[in-house]
Amino acid sequence: MEHFDHITNDLQKFIEKQKIFFVGTATSDGLINISPKGLESLKVIDKNRILWMNLTGSGNESAAHTQENPRMTLMFTSFDKKPLILRVYGEVKTIHRLDKDWDILSSYFPPSDASRQIFDLSISLVQTSCGYAVPFYDFKGERDILKKFNEKAGKKGIQKYWKENNAKSLDGIITNIEKKNIESS
Repeated sequence: MEHFDHITNDLQKFIEKQKIFFVGTATSDGLINISPKGLESLKVIDKNRILWMNLTGSGNESAAHTQENPRMTLMFTSFDKKPLILRVYGEVKTIHRLDKDWDILSSYFPPSDASRQIFDLSISLVQTSCGYAVPFYDFKGERDILKKFNEKAGKKGIQKYWKENNAKSLDGIITNIEKKNIESS
């Protein structure tokens, strides 16, 4: 096991090759959330900063949790070749569609009406471990279900989905998604 205060060049290359990563967040009480993520939703900006574009999905736990507790852990693991587990720890600043930095930061990712928040992670610790018990898996391709769902729903349908499914966390925390992402008409 090794510890770093930044992402090394080799670790950045490892991150950029991964097709899946996991996000962990929690409040001081309540449920701990761990979510798998993929697509083109993560960008290493520099050795101490990662951006993650949070796309519309079934829940909005990370956004709810980081309002109270800005700590976040990202985990990457190798499913092929050389085994490795990489955890990146830090604090996030959450950027919403109506925030002034949205246009600049969202330009790092493919445009999507389904983008809910950008988490700007300031890295405090990077840890590697062996990954010897992680099984081999083969990447067969990205799923296109989310893209098709969002295209069919359109901007108004996605905003309706936010109101109905992303306004509260499992613990009942208000996410403020409407206030921070939907312009009043």
